[in-house]
Amino acid sequence: MKTGFDEGTTAGGFRNGAAIVGLMAGMMLSAVEARAEPPSWPFYDAPSLPPLASFASAAPAVPGSHHAAGIDTEHIFGFSMGSDIGEPGEVEVEMENVAAFGKRGGSYATLGTLNQVKYTLTDRFRIAPGFALGAQRIDTVPGFDNRRHMTFNGAALEFRAKLIDRDSAPFGLTLHAQPGWSRVDEGSGARIEQYGSEFAALMDRVLIKDRLFAAFNVWYGTAATRELTGNTWGHDSELQLHGALSYAVTPAVVFGGGLRYLRSYDGGGLDRLCGEAVYLGPTFSWNINSTVGVSGTWQMQISGRGEGDGYKLNLDRYERHQAMLRLNAHF
Repeated sequence: MKTGFDEGTTAGGFRNGAAIVGLMAGMMLSAVEARAEPPSWPFYDAPSLPPLASFASAAPAVPGSHHAAGIDTEHIFGFSMGSDIGEPGEVEVEMENVAAFGKRGGSYATLGTLNQVKYTLTDRFRIAPGFALGAQRIDTVPGFDNRRHMTFNGAALEFRAKLIDRDSAPFGLTLHAQPGWSRVDEGSGARIEQYGSEFAALMDRVLIKDRLFAAFNVWYGTAATRELTGNTWGHDSELQLHGALSYAVTPAVVFGGGLRYLRSYDGGGLDRLCGEAVYLGPTFSWNINSTVGVSGTWQMQISGRGEGDGYKLNLDRYERHQAMLRLNAHF
């Protein structure tokens, strides 16, 4: 199947990106033996870092956040996700803001906001309806119309099912599915009619009890889109591999780093490769109080390639920078 890529370069890019991200999966899946106490690390005895118990004794037991009973991993990895889904009966209101900056020319900035209400029905299942808003500021970018506006983008319905609990297994596993409808293309601001879904396997593992956490995600998205100007339908899809590490400085403050490998395809079933990109950047999560939390990341494209070009970055289908700021309130 011809994609327009130099096969050696593309294969090498895939191996490099996938191999780095795959290290995170190896960290979680390699040690399947019986769980044991972690080794004594030098920084555990350092006077500057008191034992976790001293923090936990003062920390309130907050459902679904970083609390004395443990750290909720869902939002501590930036764009990547942990396997936690909250406690039964918990309601969470979330605003996730994703911004993208930088193309090969001109001035380019977009913002997409997904607003959700999450309700955990049982300790294994959660549902979350939501709606999306978007804004674009695009000036003289090749291949894009100039736009400066904010719109209602569409709606989505998220389902999450926890299959494996990491408290009783070497790692946690949650399946994610989110069908949705869009009326505006988030990247260009063009009016469209789009129906699609995204699916993911969200895995995480505790590497050092209450301190160091790892996550590995596999994401797949597919969509059918009608361009309103020409009344034509098209299909596309995307595959993503995520890896992340996060360290709890205190039960309320977590810092880390995330790595993502993205591949875009023409066709709804990963049919014809159109481009790839690798993003890397820091992550953070902070429980402001017993109810409100904030988390986020800023990632830069460090490698990429688009169809038929010789550039080192893929700035046709992806952006130079992608950032996310997420606000959560638990009830």
